[in-house]
Amino acid sequence: MIINAVVSVDTCNQPLQCVDVPIPEPGEREIRIEVSHCGVCHTELDEIEGRSTPPLLPVIPGHEVVGRVDSAGRLATRFRPGDRVGVGWIHSSDGSEQENLSPDFRATGRDINGGYAEYMTIGEDYAYLIPEQFSDAEAAPLLCAGAIGYRALRLCDFSDGQRLGLTGFGGSAHIVLQLARHLYPHSRVYVFARDESSRRFATELGADWVGDTQARAPAALDAIIDTTPAWTPVVAALENLAPGGRLVINAIRKEDADKSALNTLSYHEHLWMEREIKSVANITRRDISEFLPLAAEIPIQPRVHVYSLSDANQALVSLKRAPVRGAKVLRIQSSP
Repeated sequence: MIINAVVSVDTCNQPLQCVDVPIPEPGEREIRIEVSHCGVCHTELDEIEGRSTPPLLPVIPGHEVVGRVDSAGRLATRFRPGDRVGVGWIHSSDGSEQENLSPDFRATGRDINGGYAEYMTIGEDYAYLIPEQFSDAEAAPLLCAGAIGYRALRLCDFSDGQRLGLTGFGGSAHIVLQLARHLYPHSRVYVFARDESSRRFATELGADWVGDTQARAPAALDAIIDTTPAWTPVVAALENLAPGGRLVINAIRKEDADKSALNTLSYHEHLWMEREIKSVANITRRDISEFLPLAAEIPIQPRVHVYSLSDANQALVSLKRAPVRGAKVLRIQSSP
C-alpha cells in the first residue's frame, strides 16, 4: 500500500493505493524482513495529509513493523534467518545519543519505504528482537506507540508518588498507563479523553480518575503527557499543571482545526510558576531497546484491532474519524 499523493482523510476514503512492487534487496549491512504485522499510527495521517510530507512520493508507509528475517546482506551478522524482529520510526541516523534530533535521522515509512508491504529492508542496527511473550499483532504497537510513550514518560522527569496526567487515550496512552502503573506504583494517574468509550477504557485499565479533555482534575498534576493531534488539550493540560509541572507533547505534528484555542493561552494562568512544555522528537534505538524487555517484564497487554493489509484505508479512515480504543494493526501475512 503506497502514499501516492497528499489528500485529506476527512474527505478521501482511499488515501492509499494497492500496487505491486519488486521485492527489495538488502544492502551489505541490512536485513530483509518478511512482514507479518504493521501497526497503524496517527503519523501516517500526518504523512498522507501533508503535515509531515514524505520527501518523495510514492512511498510505502508503516513504522510499527513485526516479521521474520528473510535474508541478510554480506556484512550483516546480528540476526539469523527466521529471527522475529521489529522496526520502529527510526530507520537510520548518526548513532549518537541524540540521534533522534540529528539531521541524519530517517523515518521508516516516510523517508524510506516501510511496513505496509510484504517485505522491507532495514539496517541491522535498527532492528530489535521481539520478546516471546507477545504475538506479532500485540508487538506491533510496542515499536512506536509503546516505545515513544516510554520516551515521553522519561522526559516527564517524574518520581513515584507524584501525580501523572494523560490527555488523549489511544494507542500510545493505553500502553503508558500500564507502564506508569508498574514504574510508579504509588502515583495516581488521571486520564482526559473526549469520548465516553475512551474514558471507560481508561477506567478498565486502572486510571484513578477520568474526565473530559477540558475537565479540571481534582488535584494539580506534576506531569501530563499529551498524545492528541489537537491544540485544545494543550491549553487544558496547562490549566491542570501544578507549579513546576511539565507538559510533554508526544506528537510529530499538530493539526490546525482548533489552533484558535491558543488564543486563550494566558501567561499567568497557564505558564507562570515555572510550568514547562517539552516536545517529544522522534525516537532512538535506546528507547526501543530498553522498552521491549520492560514491556515483557510487566507484561504490557496491548489492546489491538486487526485489519488485513487490503483494509488499510479503512483502518486509517477509522483512526481519523472515530473514537480509538487501543491500537490498530494490519495483518500483512499470517504468522508462522
